[in-house]
Amino acid sequence: MRFGKVFWEFLWLGCISFGGPAAHVGYFHRRFVVRLGWLDEATYARLLALTQFLPGPASSQLGFAIGRHRGGLAGGVAAFLGFTLPSFLIMVMVALYATRLPEAWLNGLVTGLKWLAVVVVADAVLNLGGKFCRDRFTRGVALATAVVLWLFPGVGVQLLALLVAALIGRHWLKPSAAPEDAGAGESRVAWLPFGLFAAVWLLLWLIGGGTLGGLARDFYSAGALVFGGGHVVLPLLEGFVGDAMSQDQFLTGYATAQAVPGPMFSLAAYLGAQLAPASPWLGAGVATLAIFLPGFLLVLALSDAWRALAARPAMAGAVAGINAAVVGLLLAALYQPVFLSAVAGPRDLALVVLGFLALRSGRVPLLALVVAMAALGLVIH
Repeated sequence: MRFGKVFWEFLWLGCISFGGPAAHVGYFHRRFVVRLGWLDEATYARLLALTQFLPGPASSQLGFAIGRHRGGLAGGVAAFLGFTLPSFLIMVMVALYATRLPEAWLNGLVTGLKWLAVVVVADAVLNLGGKFCRDRFTRGVALATAVVLWLFPGVGVQLLALLVAALIGRHWLKPSAAPEDAGAGESRVAWLPFGLFAAVWLLLWLIGGGTLGGLARDFYSAGALVFGGGHVVLPLLEGFVGDAMSQDQFLTGYATAQAVPGPMFSLAAYLGAQLAPASPWLGAGVATLAIFLPGFLLVLALSDAWRALAARPAMAGAVAGINAAVVGLLLAALYQPVFLSAVAGPRDLALVVLGFLALRSGRVPLLALVVAMAALGLVIH
């Protein structure tokens, strides 16, 4: 029963969660913490902190962790399937029929959905900032993180900022007493999924041959190596694809992945379909499963151990520092690339402000806002 409930909730989000990983954090918090109460603020904060440090698609890993928290391993699988299915289907259809799509329609939709992304990410900054930055110190950590990333953008700087925030939190933000779930401290690393993570990777490199074997090997490696989400996986996948497709084909898929709801790693579905023309749906499925699997195995391996560590006062302080830094990461992303790519003038800014006020009012359903922004993009463009 829980499998179906988790699947349908994430399928719904997979249909409306535009804006990329930064926006997904806001969607998940609004739906599963505020609306449904599937997990409390502390648990959400702990899972969010964990997924920021792991390689792979951070927002999908967070969704997988939420589904697992709600319904065990089956719930995690249901969350992945529901959240990824809409973008998977769209990306494969684009791979098969992109040349038949009216370019003006696509550009108009992308424009409207970029406005929506600004609204959702701004809402996430306010919501999570109110939860994770309740004093001057944590607000200072968030602001400092954002400033550093504005000045020195890059995945390496992002990871360094999270590490520094963890060290700051460990020393200055640790609670005087252990959290309520301190009993979780007996948990350990789950070595079976960690062993599977390494064994599958080694096996694919040893025997991965042919079209489908090569897809599995390359996309699994991309999922295991990339930090920072969908935008960062671009150069890595471009290196794996090589000369197998034209640059125009590759960039068409990447642009579409930014416009569709759900995870940006669904670009793998487009590339898999393009690289396996004899069986495009199978190629898309292999590439998609391969790029997501390593990140999910790492979540399974480390989430219980992370929970145990987070039950200790020093680690609880580190998690508080990380979460403050995550707010800073969202604030940095709100400006670049979200705001700069969506707002080109006063008209765009006015529409974004109106959309933000509508969302914050609580009277406009999110689906209505998605439809309105997409329609405005089509009409105005």
